[in-house]
Amino acid sequence: MTAPVTMDTDLDEAPATEGGRRPARRFGLLAVAVAVVVGLLLGYAGGLLTPTFTRPGDNSPEAGFARDMSTHHAQAVEMGLMAFQQGQDPEVRQIGGDIATGQQGEIGTMQTWLRSWHLDPTGDQPPMAWMPDGAGLVTNGLMPGMATPDEMAKLRAAHGHDFDVLFLQMMIKHHLGGIHMIQGVLDEGHDQDVLAVAQVMKNTQQTDLTNLQAALKRLGGAA
Repeated sequence: MTAPVTMDTDLDEAPATEGGRRPARRFGLLAVAVAVVVGLLLGYAGGLLTPTFTRPGDNSPEAGFARDMSTHHAQAVEMGLMAFQQGQDPEVRQIGGDIATGQQGEIGTMQTWLRSWHLDPTGDQPPMAWMPDGAGLVTNGLMPGMATPDEMAKLRAAHGHDFDVLFLQMMIKHHLGGIHMIQGVLDEGHDQDVLAVAQVMKNTQQTDLTNLQAALKRLGGAA
């Protein structure tokens, strides 16, 4: 269900700064790429620790959340890697790298849950069917906060300050949608391990939102 994230590691070095130093962007991107893979493996390992005495069913809120949030996270990982690679502002690059590595690890956890529950990673239910208000949250097949293909193309084409502002605006929207979905499983779910991980996800994304909004204000972008 999760689309693979492609990473272009054959990057030119960034231009020299006023002091004549060149940031090690190529090494930095490779480091983040490795961190994403490590995060995914750790996520798989964490998911294996979930007890399976009472497995959530195929149409359970837990299964729906794991499937849909994996897809939602995959787009955030892609955006985060773009920010790390294309961002001009150091904080934007840092935020992007942190989101990419953190959410890739969470994808690993959620996919491991589904395997341990002996459930298909995609299922046969439409997106958001596990939430009471789910049908009204999907727009043109996209879950809450997700960027459209046109918006993603615009982000890829942006540069410098324009990229930084657009990334922050899009990720704020993405996180707000993600938090609503997380609250959905906190309200509807029953598996205590899933609820514990979901609460950590919510706390993390709320902290991210504070940082994203502060960075957007500092860069003069509209909320």
